[in-house]
Amino acid sequence: MKVLNYTKYLYLFVAVLSIYKIIETWSNSESIDYMFVVFAVVSLAMFFFRRHYEKKFESYKKEKDE
Repeated sequence: MKVLNYTKYLYLFVAVLSIYKIIETWSNSESIDYMFVVFAVVSLAMFFFRRHYEKKFESYKKEKDE
């Protein structure tokens, strides 16, 4: 189950790489590769989604133990 804790950071890493690629492409050719925009948006959304539900699950687990 420890692997699931690291997957949210993998999403964040993909988002940062996508944003870097967007900036690099835009500065070189004045056009945006929309595939990387989609990757960045989806990766950021998944990061916050996973983080939200991880906190929610931890609070549920804490309530159940008490």
